[in-house]
Amino acid sequence: MKKLYGVTTAMITPMYENGEINLEGTKELTNFLIDKGVDCLYPLGTTGEMFKLSVSERKRVAEAVIQTANNRVNVFIHVGAMNQRDTIDLAQHAYEAGADGIGVVTPAFFSANDYEIEEYYATVSKKLPSDFPIYLYSIPQLSGNELSIPVVKKLVEKYENIIGIKYSYPDFVMLKDYLAVGNDGFSALTGADSLFLPALALGCDGVVSGVSCVFPEPFVEIYKAYQNKELDRARELQRHADKLITLLKGGSNMSYFKKAIEYRGIQAGSVKAPQLDIGSQEEKELIEKLDGWKLNIPLVIR
Repeated sequence: MKKLYGVTTAMITPMYENGEINLEGTKELTNFLIDKGVDCLYPLGTTGEMFKLSVSERKRVAEAVIQTANNRVNVFIHVGAMNQRDTIDLAQHAYEAGADGIGVVTPAFFSANDYEIEEYYATVSKKLPSDFPIYLYSIPQLSGNELSIPVVKKLVEKYENIIGIKYSYPDFVMLKDYLAVGNDGFSALTGADSLFLPALALGCDGVVSGVSCVFPEPFVEIYKAYQNKELDRARELQRHADKLITLLKGGSNMSYFKKAIEYRGIQAGSVKAPQLDIGSQEEKELIEKLDGWKLNIPLVIR
């Protein structure tokens, strides 16, 4: 089965000022990221403002990314929703639309115990072919629900299509324990951009990175350097990436991502309410800082 690896870019969802999705911008961004050398695409997750979009909007964005990518890179659609019915609907749509796999965030906001979380994923798994890859997605600081090691172990043992996890909390002990689940083929990726290189050293397959949606180049170069055993260069590039992560607020305000993507010439537009776009002065300061960052990164940004 296909999997996520290397630089997996968590895509923003381009929108117009009125909050409507921008499918042309989505296609433009898809081509931009593939041309820059990312390994996989992961639209409609946290970076893609998932819960703020309707099921219909999410389906149209998924189709645009899958069709534009046209098998050039692996495309895993995030399908987790606020209720199980919508999650299954989106999961089945992703499969029918030609996605290479899906990601599914834990139940969110409302507390769910281990048994409920296990049943949730089991139900999704059984609604899909056994050879269609599913990644669990844990982001407990936002969802409010943790994916425990025993639950992950049970799911991996019982369901062939559950092949990996995206873990978006900077806890290396937990990440290590996820890696030890099941057999050697279990796939784990960090969702913390600043931990890309350390996660590779730990044995992870890569990063699911929101910041790489804006500047994929340093992340692509980190992965190349690591594969080539050029660890000093990889560490230097990670330090430069860390500065960029700080400038972009680490994805805590998606308007920063969208303004920075437009700085690169790609249609990105506005964030969906109730979040608001940053003001003109804040945007000006961001652009000045990005100009300064680009001057200091060695031979990566063209």
